[in-house]
Amino acid sequence: MLDNILMALDNLRSNLLRTALTMLGVTIGVAAVIILLSVGQSFETFVRQQFEGLGVNLVFVIPNFEADDFQPLTFADADALANPSNVPDATLIMPQDSFNENVRAGANEARASVTAVTPAYPALFGRELGAGRFFDESELETNARVAVLEQGIALQLFPDSLALGQAVRIRDVQFTVIGVMSVGSGLSFASDDGIYIPITTAQTRLNNNRVLSGEQAVDIILVQARSPDVSADVNAQIQLTLRDVRGVSFRDEDNFAIISQNEVLDLLDEVTGLLTVFLVILASISLIVGGIGIMNIMLVTVTERTREIGLRKAVGAQNSDILLQFLTEAVILSLIGGMIGVVLAFGVTLLVTAVVPELDVQVQGSSVLLATAVSVAVGLLSGGYPANRAAQLNPIDALRYE
Repeated sequence: MLDNILMALDNLRSNLLRTALTMLGVTIGVAAVIILLSVGQSFETFVRQQFEGLGVNLVFVIPNFEADDFQPLTFADADALANPSNVPDATLIMPQDSFNENVRAGANEARASVTAVTPAYPALFGRELGAGRFFDESELETNARVAVLEQGIALQLFPDSLALGQAVRIRDVQFTVIGVMSVGSGLSFASDDGIYIPITTAQTRLNNNRVLSGEQAVDIILVQARSPDVSADVNAQIQLTLRDVRGVSFRDEDNFAIISQNEVLDLLDEVTGLLTVFLVILASISLIVGGIGIMNIMLVTVTERTREIGLRKAVGAQNSDILLQFLTEAVILSLIGGMIGVVLAFGVTLLVTAVVPELDVQVQGSSVLLATAVSVAVGLLSGGYPANRAAQLNPIDALRYE
């Protein structure tokens, strides 16, 4: 085998330009597979991290708009879910309303996304205050006219002064700014033009939306599970509680929908995984082209070395020896091209990371092993036919070949 390897290297060195051009297809193919696989894995990690930035172990309860017995969610639903005996595996419950409104501060006016929440908001979404504080339970219970601003809307309304302690008007109702949020991370639901006010204040002074029973309606109820392991249990507890509270019979479908953060993350993993596979399949086309190039050049090599093959057979070489010789040459050709492709992939991933540092693209050891295995496989498959053709040559005909 060592003699075959040395002979293969000598033959490849004898025509460096042809060897380099033949390896180019495999080099590009291997580099493309590794780069796209690494970028796909990094993108999957990035998306998961960003989506996890929405909050911690969240479960979203929304109305089922397609249900025959459609009913909005209400404060009564939120109160039922907040009862520890109904949903023991939940740590925080928060009803939420959202609407867009023009907001004024002195002579300045801006379009804002007003979100009516409870003091649980920062803990639910992992948010921090950049200045001031968030409103507390006493302000929620007394319908206090206080507001917390995102940094973007704070700069729009107060470009020349600090927002804390200033007054803003929402539908001619005056609110006092008590806090400014820090910049959110990840795929936060928060918009840069967001304003947060107590949901009780919104219901009594801005949007007194009620259902037929007289209960105040809410857009969504957010639930925080104790841990990711009990997310499924929380879903079941929420479903049982709301079916009972809302009077849904055992034969009827739920008139609400439950979506857990884990379910969304699993769906995202499937989507990004399929996208990565699709990209790798596209990149593999380059490997097929590279394999065809190796097969073509090996056929030419067999033709050029016909007399050599006849001479080797005349002095006792077996068909298996000839087969192994040409297979070794094809594999080495493909393997060297693959190694160059790995080095090229490392360089490109470093460049991608420098340009888009958020992705932090890294070549995984598994990708290198896959590339090595693919290179060997390409060499074996593309060199198999030419090597077999060389092994089957009649030694007498080969010796007479000109």
